[in-house]
Amino acid sequence: MGSHRRLAPSGFDRGATCALSALSAAAAALGALAAVPASAAPHEDTRAEVDRLYAEAEKATEAYNEAGERADVLREQVGAARDAIARQQGYINDLREELGSLAGAQYRSGGLDPSLALLFSDDPDDYLDKASVLDRITAHQAGELKELRGAVRALAQDRTEAARKLADLEASRKAVVRHKRTVEDKLARARRLLNSLPYAERAAWDRASRSGRAGLPGLFGDVPASGRAGAALAAARSALGRPYVWGANGPSGFDCSGLVQWSYAQAGVALPRTSQAQAHAGRRVPLSQARPGDIVTYRSDASHVGMYVGNGQVIHAPYPGAPVRYDPVGMMPVSSVTRP
Repeated sequence: MGSHRRLAPSGFDRGATCALSALSAAAAALGALAAVPASAAPHEDTRAEVDRLYAEAEKATEAYNEAGERADVLREQVGAARDAIARQQGYINDLREELGSLAGAQYRSGGLDPSLALLFSDDPDDYLDKASVLDRITAHQAGELKELRGAVRALAQDRTEAARKLADLEASRKAVVRHKRTVEDKLARARRLLNSLPYAERAAWDRASRSGRAGLPGLFGDVPASGRAGAALAAARSALGRPYVWGANGPSGFDCSGLVQWSYAQAGVALPRTSQAQAHAGRRVPLSQARPGDIVTYRSDASHVGMYVGNGQVIHAPYPGAPVRYDPVGMMPVSSVTRP
């Protein structure tokens, strides 16, 4: 049986083997890189995150605006209730004084009518509940006192309820402010991330955020705006270039609904403060029939709003860092078109 001795590899053979191994590893690495583009994933992730944060921020801003508007209404209601209570109390005081004078006269002439003692009892409710006393009071006096007592009770209850609602709304508004600050922090981080990307990728993201969407009706050759719509559109155009500011409705800065509200106010038209309410502040029309001055709301929750200017464009306050500007009407999903 013959023996076969393995020859030791030469230096050349060893070098060739190492080189082949290195080339194989490099080829595998290149194949993996080719399967996932180096810049696409980070860019897409960043863009999606920023879009999500902007949408969240607008929802928070509109919730903040709504809470503030409701709080203002409640403050007026509380003030009106207090004024009414003060008037009623004054009337009661006058009545007590008048009947007190009569009671004094009766006392000096020989006694106090039990019916008048009602006004000076510690528990007039209990006194009124006694039938033996009610029949000594004239029907007019009894009805008057009952009415005043009921009115004071109702107004006191209304005041308590209004104060409770106001406290709840203020607490809610503070919660929205806290949420808004959280979103602002997230937006700041997203902005820093965007700024870290190459210029070409940032420009691509900006173009994508301002691009129109396919499948929209042709919106060209629009009639010029006139009347209130024309005045509102002129006001909105005068705000071009002004900054986006949280919760602001002009004139130096705006959020999206603040711009629309302010613009129509310049035309003498009072609109609600939030984009959701503005979506119902007039007659709904199809997007294909949009005219300059119409209000265009976006997303399923109507959390963004702009004003149609014609030729497939809107003017709006986009988001922090972007001034009031023109963009395609189809820059994001359209929720409704409203004509004030």
